[in-house]
Amino acid sequence: MRVSYDELVTVLTGALKNLGMEAARADRCARLFADTDRDGVYSHGLNRFPRFVRMIQKGVVDVRAHAVPIDAYHGIERWNGQGGPGNLNALACMQRAIELGEGHGIGCVALSNTNHWMRGGTYGWQAAEAGVIGICWTNTLPNMPPWGAVEPRVGNNPLIVAIPHPPAHVVLDMAMSQFSVGGLATYRSRGERLPVPGGHDVNGQLTDDPAALEESRRLLPVGFWKGSGLSLVLDLAAALLSGGLATFQISPEPERETSLSQIFIAIRLPSDPAASAQLVDGVLEYTLRPAPTGERTRYPGERTLQTRRRNTVEGIPVDDAVWKSVLALSG
Repeated sequence: MRVSYDELVTVLTGALKNLGMEAARADRCARLFADTDRDGVYSHGLNRFPRFVRMIQKGVVDVRAHAVPIDAYHGIERWNGQGGPGNLNALACMQRAIELGEGHGIGCVALSNTNHWMRGGTYGWQAAEAGVIGICWTNTLPNMPPWGAVEPRVGNNPLIVAIPHPPAHVVLDMAMSQFSVGGLATYRSRGERLPVPGGHDVNGQLTDDPAALEESRRLLPVGFWKGSGLSLVLDLAAALLSGGLATFQISPEPERETSLSQIFIAIRLPSDPAASAQLVDGVLEYTLRPAPTGERTRYPGERTLQTRRRNTVEGIPVDDAVWKSVLALSG
């Protein structure tokens, strides 16, 4: 079934208010979830909301907590998320990085003691809409084996890089695993195999079966050893800059995943927007050529805009069972 964006926001807002979140923050938090579904990242929107609710009920997420600045040095600031809602904390910290970038050319906010930020691409789009280059990443619980190992000892630490190019910004949103954990759940729920192998099963065999990968937790890093190494350095940079926890210090239980470390960077572009737009146009025109299949290759973020337009007109697809459970929470 499909529901309108406004209806989705209303229902999610009601549920959050019933959980003790102040009305204005509940509306903002609900819109972040709804924006995620509108843009087609269904694993981190409504489908993720029941877990978010359980984490609030368990006291892992404090709906009344706000991210606060604790230290500053020129264009770099440290903030403490105080265990508050991860998406609200991330939104506030990227906004502060944008403000710092306006004054210093580049702004960086390093956030500790926060929760899952849901769709990381949200904060790349936020930066691009503000006209700045945005870079952000987060560490996670240990959910991916380092290259050559079997046990999950590193996070798949999502990385986002956004280039402003109105109205069609270029936004890369990727995990360090070939498929995100949420992506595996989405493929499994649809009864689909992965388009390429995503890791090893419990017997050490490469597989495209998402359920087998959820069982083994042996996700394949992007670029093999390169993705594994990048995951490690992103974790180190986030923990060192924020003064927060590294992946090995984070609970491996998904519903106890908290006290994450995140980085938000905003870089101001030169003052000639026409020249910037011309350069991006040139790169895209040169790069996006027909593939052997006859389809044109896409740039990061292009499919998001297509899905956004469709879901705005036709409504947002929702899972019946999840929708009914959230409706019950909002009543």
